[in-house]
Amino acid sequence: MTSPAAYQVSHLDALEAESIFVMREVVAEMERPVLLFSGGKDSIVMLRLAQKAFAPANIPFPVMHVDTGHNFPEVLDYRDRRVAELGLQLIVASVPEALNKGLVRESADGMRNRIQTPVLLEAVEKHRFDALFGGARRDEEKARAKERVFSFRDEFGQWDPKNQRPELWALYNGRHHPGESIRVFPLSNWTELDVWHYIARERIPLPSIYYAHEREVVERDGMLYAVNEFFRARAGEQPFKAQVRYRTVGDASCTAAVSSDADTVEKVIEEVAATRITERGATRGDDRVSEAAMEDRKREGYF
Repeated sequence: MTSPAAYQVSHLDALEAESIFVMREVVAEMERPVLLFSGGKDSIVMLRLAQKAFAPANIPFPVMHVDTGHNFPEVLDYRDRRVAELGLQLIVASVPEALNKGLVRESADGMRNRIQTPVLLEAVEKHRFDALFGGARRDEEKARAKERVFSFRDEFGQWDPKNQRPELWALYNGRHHPGESIRVFPLSNWTELDVWHYIARERIPLPSIYYAHEREVVERDGMLYAVNEFFRARAGEQPFKAQVRYRTVGDASCTAAVSSDADTVEKVIEEVAATRITERGATRGDDRVSEAAMEDRKREGYF
């Protein structure tokens, strides 16, 4: 008699199953969830996981983009195309509109990442969302390493790392009072490399800026910033053409590229496997404002 083959689950399968379980838990527990979708790789993977979690039905919640107005056009084009393909409801919380209304004030350096927070909180209150799926991962940044999968936020949308709930045995407590909400991070235990392996396995298309291309850039603070309408070269800075790609996508005024020849998924995986700096540490100027820049934003209500 032959012994039955051993049942094995791959690392990616285990991560996928955990994320799908989290999404189903949220839909079962919460009344008005929403998925934050920027057109970045992590939110794109979350969208694929949501498809699998609820197939053959449609995704049972809308998606929302907190739009700074400083976007890479390739990413916006992808966002709109993907939303149309899946027949999703897209809610755009607009920072430019908030500036016009006086809800927020633009900082002197022109970066808008920090002023996304009041815009996000206003949209949460307006639409009465009680759960927000975010694509944050614990390997990205030290403040995010403190996060639970279910991250409790008070009635002001604020995060208190000392007031979070235990998640023993993958039991998630979504209880909250009216006005409070839960930020949910299905990709908490994924790494950047896991994300790229999943993109390769699922053959998920991405915005073209995630792959190597030629772009006019300037070097500032050790990073390569694309010269565009939101980011101008300063006196003494000499723009030049370089072969680059983006590891993360955010506000075009503070998101840098990295030198790269990786123009395919397989080459990107090789490159990410060899790097020792997280994508935010390598490319996000807004995280260099202070040692606690991300934690400060999270305490104010940032996702």
